[in-house]
Amino acid sequence: MRTIQILGWLFGIFILGLYAFGIAGFIETDPLRFWVLASIGLLAPLILIGRYYRQKQAYQKMLAAPFPEIYRQILESEVEFYQKLDAAGKANFIQAMKVFLAEVEITGVETSIDDRVRVLTAASAVIPIFGFQQWKYYHLNEVLIYPGAFNSGTFSQEGPDRNALGMVGTGPMAGKVILSKPALLHGFQKSSDGHNTGIHEFVHLLDASDGAFDGIPALLDKKYVLPWLGLMHREMKRISKGKSKLRDYGASNKVEFFAVASEFFFERPDELQLHYPKLYDLLKKIFQQDLKQQFSPTTLRKIEQRNLN
Repeated sequence: MRTIQILGWLFGIFILGLYAFGIAGFIETDPLRFWVLASIGLLAPLILIGRYYRQKQAYQKMLAAPFPEIYRQILESEVEFYQKLDAAGKANFIQAMKVFLAEVEITGVETSIDDRVRVLTAASAVIPIFGFQQWKYYHLNEVLIYPGAFNSGTFSQEGPDRNALGMVGTGPMAGKVILSKPALLHGFQKSSDGHNTGIHEFVHLLDASDGAFDGIPALLDKKYVLPWLGLMHREMKRISKGKSKLRDYGASNKVEFFAVASEFFFERPDELQLHYPKLYDLLKKIFQQDLKQQFSPTTLRKIEQRNLN
């Protein structure tokens, strides 16, 4: 966001310079016209500056405002990731949610947006980046909530090929994420099968933070890239042969594998660490999060026994 603002200011100065140069010829030939145009040229940037500071004040006011108690109740009742955090972790999670909600619009498309949808959307965004201080979705400005599945090519909610539950927008839809409301809500149910559409789509955004959707997040230390690629290809083959606990969609390509494995990492970290310790360890490095606070005592004993063997 700050980079965009700086570029905007530089572009504005450039345009103002061209404007001033263009009206300079009127000083002697038409002084009245010169002063009118000069006044407009001076007022326009002042208006923009005033608007910028009003928006900044509104943003800071939103961050300083108390976190709604109903939001906190939804987190405590539906977001297991939040429930497992200590007091300091919960405070950090809430602050990250406030930043997200202050910067990103959540819009219902032919469906309503209530507190539950708003909180679970923000939680989906915060969970993958919780290990990175001050990291934000810089190129995201809006999340569109659809009432159901949609066509990923036309974004239509009617007709054939409505099999998409979420996607990151590109082209004319750049800067947007689309989520199916039922899929978003299902992802946080206790009976979830390791599938969380919201987390899945925000992991795609994290993947693309270096400018490319390639299944290799820029935040991954370079020394782990080759091990990650090797593990990814091996596990994709296992999925294709029906020998993996990860869902079939993970075998589609590297991008989807990263998102599917990430869902499993956040939804069932204990099972992932027990059965796929190398995959768990690499995802732990990618997200800079160790989720052992979510492990049951039984799982921890099994892991210790496996390590002894």
